[in-house]
Amino acid sequence: MIVGMSRPLEGKVAVVAGASRGAGRGIAISLGDAGATVYCAGRTRRGGAKPVDGAPGTVDDTAEEVNARGGRGIAVGADLTVEEQVARLFEGIERVDVLANAVWGGNERYNPDDWGKPFWEEPLETLRQTMLPGPWAYLLASRHAAPKMVAQGSGLIVNLTDGVLGDGTRPCFGNLAWDLPHVLTERLAVAMSHDLAPHGVAVIALMPGFMRTERVLMHLPTEEAKNAADFHKTETVEYLGRAVAALAADPKAIEKSGRLHWVADLAREYGVTDVDGRQPPRFMP
Repeated sequence: MIVGMSRPLEGKVAVVAGASRGAGRGIAISLGDAGATVYCAGRTRRGGAKPVDGAPGTVDDTAEEVNARGGRGIAVGADLTVEEQVARLFEGIERVDVLANAVWGGNERYNPDDWGKPFWEEPLETLRQTMLPGPWAYLLASRHAAPKMVAQGSGLIVNLTDGVLGDGTRPCFGNLAWDLPHVLTERLAVAMSHDLAPHGVAVIALMPGFMRTERVLMHLPTEEAKNAADFHKTETVEYLGRAVAALAADPKAIEKSGRLHWVADLAREYGVTDVDGRQPPRFMP
């Protein structure tokens, strides 16, 4: 998985914000595989309320999978858009070596009919649910992780983003509620790195490819739909997770701070592969 190293994060502590499913789940599993103790944080608990679209997955499921694969996963229920709940999450954690911000509310209320509407006709609730379970949640978690990392003199914060093409361009896709939060995510990495890099803490924005998440599978239920969406270009969420784990194990990760990086590029640099042994390139739709 990580060339030359089996459990390079042994003894390290990671917090994955948004670990119930999707990208956060893949990151949590891979950090556990690499030896880290992983706090799997998110709203969805077994026996509790489900997302409005009924997407599967809970933080309990993710932590259980981390444990089943030989790691140490700890499930923590928290609404990561609420400061008091984020504070309680970090109060119980003495050390934080990795914070992966993967909270995202846009897909939960995805409505294809909203694409192409002028911003003044987009549902205001959709905009709220991309700005709060998005940049706001990233900022809250980072504010609580940062003092611990500064005290340690080390750490890594990863802000997951989307919408950057394989050629490095970011076109407008005609949906302000989707576009704006991802641009802000990248700017958060730049601004936070300005303050944290002098203390040895790296902050990056990370762009994955077309991930085979639970919600992607929900929205592409037929072979016809998959073919129309170039499903053959998809990668698992563990490809992303393995890239994060490799970056966290890199003693020179600080050199990458304050910039946007592609999962595909990190995979090639660190010798990471997806679960099927492939190295999917940067995604181009």
